[in-house]
Amino acid sequence: MDAASADDIARERATPVDSGSEAYTVVAKARTNGSATRSGLRGLFDDGETVRVNGQFYDVAETPVGSSEVTVYDVLVDFNPENSTAETGEVRYEDLPRVDRNHLESVFAHDTHQEGDGFDVGVGYGPADDLKGESVFVPTQRYDILIRDGNRYRVKVESETASKTTYEYEVTEVASSVEAYAEQLRERYLFELTELTAEERSVVEEAIDGGYFDDSDAFRSVVETIRSHDGLDVNESYGTWLVAYENTDYVTYTEW
Repeated sequence: MDAASADDIARERATPVDSGSEAYTVVAKARTNGSATRSGLRGLFDDGETVRVNGQFYDVAETPVGSSEVTVYDVLVDFNPENSTAETGEVRYEDLPRVDRNHLESVFAHDTHQEGDGFDVGVGYGPADDLKGESVFVPTQRYDILIRDGNRYRVKVESETASKTTYEYEVTEVASSVEAYAEQLRERYLFELTELTAEERSVVEEAIDGGYFDDSDAFRSVVETIRSHDGLDVNESYGTWLVAYENTDYVTYTEW
């Protein structure tokens, strides 16, 4: 049980959208124009998701309105190739176009790699149109050996057909500030733990101090009380609730 500020409460229900991201662009356009469209291999938002943009909060409606078949690409990397001689061409990592370095950055984020037979990791590039002709691998592979820090890696490009969906987006403002959104959540989800036995109070106060992990009768009783209320985010065996105890609000994680 963690004492909850307005920002803590809001964070439990709203997804922050970073400026510069595709999601940010879509929300900004929908907010300005009334709606926005984009095409992609998958959606950006969960059904009925609330997002946080620059301190404001919006419900997002994402509706599929059409689809088409496109060719998508994966770039595969072999960290320990049996043959490291280039057949198509070789290129140094630092000389790659930015679009390729951005896609492959996660592959080389660590000094060590899990190596096996054949190609060790694949990176999804998506449709060629999304790359604006800037990649040296997709759709036409110009190099099959990549050199980084003196190491030679073999690269292979594979393609397959996938469905690209066009989505329409509409947003509805639900709160203009963190405090206003947190107050909405308090009104909807906050409940108070009262009329506890001494044993149940011990469970709660130990959870406030750092966590309670014993499967006792008192624990089960507290959990049943918590689970009888609507939670902020609840799954099959765990969840978070907004609980008031002795004049303090807590974001409360419960696992059973």
